[in-house]
This record gives sequence, C-alpha cells and structure tokens, in this order.
Amino acid sequence: MGEAVRVEDDGAVRRLVLCRPAEYNTITPTMRDELGEALDGADRDGRVKVVVLTAEGPAFCAGFGLDWSTMAQAAEEAGRRRVWDSVADVQMIGRYGQTFAQLHEISKPTVAAVQGWCVAGGTDMVLNADIIVAGEAARFGYPPARVWGVPEAPWVWVARLGLERAKRYLFTGDELTAREAADAGMILACVPDGELDGHASALAQRIARLPLNQLQMMKWMLNDVARHQYQPDTSRLLGFIFDGVARHTQEGSRLRGPGPGGRLAGGRARARPALRRLRRAASLIRPSGRGAFRRSDRNRRVACNSVTSTRSGPVERRRPGPIAV
Repeated sequence: MGEAVRVEDDGAVRRLVLCRPAEYNTITPTMRDELGEALDGADRDGRVKVVVLTAEGPAFCAGFGLDWSTMAQAAEEAGRRRVWDSVADVQMIGRYGQTFAQLHEISKPTVAAVQGWCVAGGTDMVLNADIIVAGEAARFGYPPARVWGVPEAPWVWVARLGLERAKRYLFTGDELTAREAADAGMILACVPDGELDGHASALAQRIARLPLNQLQMMKWMLNDVARHQYQPDTSRLLGFIFDGVARHTQEGSRLRGPGPGGRLAGGRARARPALRRLRRAASLIRPSGRGAFRRSDRNRRVACNSVTSTRSGPVERRRPGPIAV
C-alpha cells in the first residue's frame, strides 16, 4: 500500500484509490510518483483490463499542495540566485502533467469516479481519464484561471466542453456542479452520491467483459483521432509554459510577495496575509447568480475559505493542514 495511492484488484478491474482524505488528496511529489508507477504497473499487467481511479474523503482532489510547492520553489530560487528559469519550470511541472496524461495514454480504458471537490490541479489529473462519472455533490473547476495558473492540458477542456464552453469557464474560473458538467459533456454521468462507487464499478466490469486486445485497439484508434484533432503533446507543452509564466506575472508576483518564493514561502503563519490577498483576488469574478457564494451551502462556504485564486481546494480556515493550490 502506498502513502498516497492504494492499489486494489477486483477481477480484471484495478482500482487506484487516492488515500489521503485528511489532506483532501492534494497533489504531492509522492502522489505523482505512486500514481505513475501504479498506472505503469496496470498497463503491464496482462490480468488487468480496466483501471478505475477513485478517492477517499470529502474531496477527490483539491489541487496541488501550496505549502510544499511554494517552499520548494523558494528554496530553489534562493539557491540559484538568478532569474526565473522557464525551462527548469517546464521540466518540473511537466513531470506532473506527463503523469496525469498516462490516464489518457496507457493502452487500457480508465474510468474516474469523482466525489466532492475536484478543482485546479485535480482537473489537470482527472480530465485525462477516458470516462468520468461523478456523484451529485461533486464540483469541477479551475479557479487559478483568474490569476497564477493555467490548465496543464488545455486540450482536454476543449475536447470535453467544446471551445466556447471551455472559454466560458476558463475566462472566469467558475465551477461546474456535477449535473452541469454532465449536461455540458464534460463528464459521462452524474449519479446519486451513494450510488457512485457501484455505478463506476459496474461500468468497469461491463467494459472488462471484452477481450483485452479489443479494448486496446479501440483505445488506440480513438486516441489517434484525438491526437490529430487536438494535438495533445503541443497543447500540454503550451500549458506547461504558460502555467510557469502565470506564476511569474506582475499580478502573480504581487500575490506571492517580495523575496525568494514570496510571502507564501515562509510557512503558514507568514503566508496568511498573502492567502487573504489570494482569496480577495479569487472573489473578483465571482458571479452574483449561478455559482455565487451562498452561506447555506457548506461546500461553497468551504470553497470560498480556500485559496481559490491558485490551484485551490477546500481547505478550511479553522482546520490545520496543507494548503491546496
């Protein structure tokens, strides 16, 4: 059993479970490595026909962990004593993007079952899956589109939503409910929360009834259409580059604050003023209608208390723990 990803087998279906619920399954180097190894292993194992990606806890994935990621960037910048190295940045973020892309690229079908929040870096991951089903309480979105980030694989937004809808959500950073995501074609289905696991498992078992070689031929054939239509490799590279640029714009630097790594590099106590500024920035485009903050909605209240202008997730103010971006 891994620290961040647990591997389970159910016949020809391999389940990969994100298992850091107390941390909202935020993305860390350990998660990246364990997920990559698990996907590689499933692709090599001739007994496995379908891979299901699921998660424990109130959030599927709340994005990148702001605590470790900004501190690592600060240490790197302090040791380098030079201007931002865009190539090094692309190589760093590319390791995550290429791992998430394995959900699309391995030869076997991948099904993601999403509960709760799946935002920012969480969408970088899950939108690469072949099929996505979600519980009614699930939420999708990319809040750092407002400042300090861009999706690492822009092509999946266009492929799933169409160009105009992709622009609508990335121009605003607004979220989609699971029902809205299903209606827009971003995911396959929205099901009652209590039926999510059973629905995903039944679908995976139905797919696994086919011969493995038939499934692999189908996936290679369909992925080739996507490759010609959307050029995923080029799209990811542009996403990697602009993601780094967005973190080093004047607006992004102002949010980070002065000094190596900015205000976010000095631990949670020193980060609080910057986090407040990030939250204010996140609220600039919050609509007054659909998607607006409603105090009666606990999920939205938690989201508005999080660092929603970076790769944010549902990190509550009163609860100690990693900060998600």
